[in-house]
Amino acid sequence: MKTFTIDTEDNITVFASLNEREQSWAEAESFSNQKNLSALATKWPNARLVGIWNGLPGVRPVQRFTSRAVAVRRIWEAIQHLKPVSGPPTRTVGLATGTGKVPATNAKQPSNPGNKAALVITLLKKPKGATLQSLIRVTGWQAHTIRGFVSGHLKKKLGLTVQSFKRDGDRVYAIAG
Repeated sequence: MKTFTIDTEDNITVFASLNEREQSWAEAESFSNQKNLSALATKWPNARLVGIWNGLPGVRPVQRFTSRAVAVRRIWEAIQHLKPVSGPPTRTVGLATGTGKVPATNAKQPSNPGNKAALVITLLKKPKGATLQSLIRVTGWQAHTIRGFVSGHLKKKLGLTVQSFKRDGDRVYAIAG
């Protein structure tokens, strides 16, 4: 049975089993079904549910949900296509606590570059921005492609003010505003 985790930066990771989850270094909240996710979501603000949804690859961003139950159901359905990480987990630089994260792979990447551009912009508009690794994970692009997209398309073509900084050793991009 798949087990999911969600960390404080709203990154969802998929594990093939509870045993693999226990072997990971991630300090995150776990859930394995929609009921567990709903129980976790009762203590989250509605804005977090919207942020989680808008951060998922291939979804149409929303401003709000009609109810918490609708948000949980839609998030649960959207993450079902994610595949667990195969092979042994690798440790990466994590949050300020020094924990590591194992990113989930996305079985179905959006194929339209316009959708990916909109997705990247949505992620960069989050209050904390988005790490380079999370952008790689959701778009399937290589690091140099993301850097070129930020520099050429977002900054030069669209005229957006994009901040680039390091947080806990990870490169982070954010749209100022």
